[in-house]
Amino acid sequence: MNEKDALIFVVDDDAAMRRSMEYLFDSAGWQVATFDSAAAFLENYDGRLPGCLVLDVRMPLMSGLELQQHLRERGVALPIVFLTGHGDVGIAVQAMKNGACDFLEKPCKDQALLDTVGRAVKRSIDSCQKNAQSQALQSALAMLTAREREVVQLVAAGKSNKLIARELTISEKTVQVHRYRAMEKLGVHSATEIARMIMQTAQEASPPGLP
Repeated sequence: MNEKDALIFVVDDDAAMRRSMEYLFDSAGWQVATFDSAAAFLENYDGRLPGCLVLDVRMPLMSGLELQQHLRERGVALPIVFLTGHGDVGIAVQAMKNGACDFLEKPCKDQALLDTVGRAVKRSIDSCQKNAQSQALQSALAMLTAREREVVQLVAAGKSNKLIARELTISEKTVQVHRYRAMEKLGVHSATEIARMIMQTAQEASPPGLP
């Protein structure tokens, strides 16, 4: 997955601005989808592709800030770059506080916009790759039996086969069998790799703090 796999979403009620940005992003090699309202965007966005949302602030029915809040409440992690001709310090602070990547004022130099969107796209791709790795890890752990999960948890804690056998009241040979099968399913070859996987799973299970 690279930057050119990303999709740039443009939401702006100004038709001329939408055409201008579509041309700019297309010339940079990105796929572009434009919408004249927040509602139109929400009807079509499915969250599968990495990308960036270039968003106006003042629009009829649902403003850019309201759309940002709506996406935030739904847990959508699509990076947002605000581009508006009606910005002020208070609006900019609110947008950034709610997680926007940047807040730019019209007119904006093409290269500044491309650089900002490029950073947002990289952030989105990194997030998608991390999510894919997390899903693969969860799938691998789900293949373990209950006993195998007990064994790998204790292996990750640094305990020897002998101590694990004593704690689980099973033979050391049985521990070795469960350990071997678990490592084979997880595609790892050492206790260090098991510990890293367990730690990563624990971190991802913890709810992130709000910005």
